Amino acid sequence: MASTRCGISAKHIERETGVTYKTAWRMFKQIRKMLQEDHDPFTGQVEADESFFGGKAKNMHKDVRARRIQGRGSVGKTVVAGILQRQGKVVAKVVSDTEAATLVPFIETRVLPSTMVYTDELPSYNSLPSSGYEHRRVHHAAKVYVKADAHTNGIEGFWSLVKNGIRGANHSVSAKYLQSYLDEYAFRYNRRFDITPMFESFLKQVEKT
Repeated sequence: MASTRCGISAKHIERETGVTYKTAWRMFKQIRKMLQEDHDPFTGQVEADESFFGGKAKNMHKDVRARRIQGRGSVGKTVVAGILQRQGKVVAKVVSDTEAATLVPFIETRVLPSTMVYTDELPSYNSLPSSGYEHRRVHHAAKVYVKADAHTNGIEGFWSLVKNGIRGANHSVSAKYLQSYLDEYAFRYNRRFDITPMFESFLKQVEKT
């Protein structure tokens, strides 16, 4: 899990070590539980964004597709909110929806007031100034992705890393366990500038728990 940016699959561990798949999967599950972190509130320049996890309909079995996909876009998918401090850490959390009542409190508990928060044009972020934040946004619908310092490229890069990793190493992850995978990817991402070997960071985190 510490050897690559995207980790490895339980199936890989089954083949490499000779344990059963169930044992390998349980090993990963127990380690991921220990990778949850508490961070000091973010400050400086922060990017906030939301994403949807659930796979493409064309890649699902017919019965799964019929059960989970009842419309277009985000329908039937799991919503994840994320905050990234530029040149710093990231936090990602499975949430119930993309409404202001969900996203703004998520930001308030993890970002100090007066911080500059960059988002896209989602209306749910409209109340950030009244919550004490500086707020600038980019309008992706108008194909504007960078306007001076305003962009969400950092957090979107994290979403891409997680999705490509899950697609390549795990193939799919259920909504029930998605948070633990987010914790794993965030743990590695938050140490991308560390000189300490990732394996040692894993061990230190396990020792804390």
